[in-house]
Amino acid sequence: MIFIKGIINSIVYGGFPVHLFVLCISVILGIMLLQLFSKWVFRKIAKNDENTYVLLNQGFRGIPSFLGILAGIYVAKNFLAIPPGPADFLEYVFHFIIIMTITLFIAHLGSGYLKYKLGKASERLASTSILATAIDVAVYAIGILILLESLGISISPLLTALGVGGLATALALQDTMANLFSGINTLLSKQIKIGDFVKLSSGESGNVVDMNWRNTIIKTTTENMIVVPNKKIASSVIINYAQPFAACSISIPVGVCYGSNLRQVEAITIEVATQVLQENKGGADNFVPFVRYHDFGENGIEFNVILRVKTVMDQGLIRHEFIKAIYERYEKECIVIPVKN
Repeated sequence: MIFIKGIINSIVYGGFPVHLFVLCISVILGIMLLQLFSKWVFRKIAKNDENTYVLLNQGFRGIPSFLGILAGIYVAKNFLAIPPGPADFLEYVFHFIIIMTITLFIAHLGSGYLKYKLGKASERLASTSILATAIDVAVYAIGILILLESLGISISPLLTALGVGGLATALALQDTMANLFSGINTLLSKQIKIGDFVKLSSGESGNVVDMNWRNTIIKTTTENMIVVPNKKIASSVIINYAQPFAACSISIPVGVCYGSNLRQVEAITIEVATQVLQENKGGADNFVPFVRYHDFGENGIEFNVILRVKTVMDQGLIRHEFIKAIYERYEKECIVIPVKN
């Protein structure tokens, strides 16, 4: 017992080298234990859902390490007989890391929640770097100001300098600022969301995959990227095929020669169209197709077949399958399709 007390006293009153060694060991153990504990907690919360586990790791990245450092410093400063000078310095470091931890947590929580809310309509978690970055920068700036204030540094001159510098920067970078605020306004107004399929007034179309501080990135059906300045997006006429819902109707023009039984043609066409929608993933299988005759053409009666697809991206496959199926069925039923001059 006396031997153990002697070891404890030699550690508690061992001087700077011993105190520094104990502090380092405490911090390392704190980081390791908090990392292991956080992983265990995340696994319990996720309940074998790998996506939830990844989201939790992304949202709390860095937090367990900071908490481990705090735990190590707390144990060291309350267990060791540290002189007043180093103890005060350790207290400053302790408060500094507390503010950094809170700042990091709020930044990750805000940007993670925003990414989830704006990206949940798409098949995967979408990148919304413009707002996520804006939130991170704002939270980190506030955290730094609080840190400076806690260290006794006056932030009033810094705020004045930042205000004047910000005004000069805004005047020098008018185009950049216009793109930035146009992108933020577009996302907040929910006119376009990440994952939406859009068509620009200039003719380009594709899925919106990201909106950063300067550009909107659109991925075309041919896997190419279109980079459009945000202010062009804000001022352009855009067709958004994902709003108010992704499903849309398509019209396929067809014709039959004069002398055909139009009632029979209509019944057969609807039957084929219904079968195509039910047998293909892109078709809205709960939709009842219909036919609309609209013109007496040069060589026959012209009409449109109206079908419904789940997304605008599915219309190519549905058109392809319908044209094949209706041609084969018309041949079988001796329904003649007129030849256009």
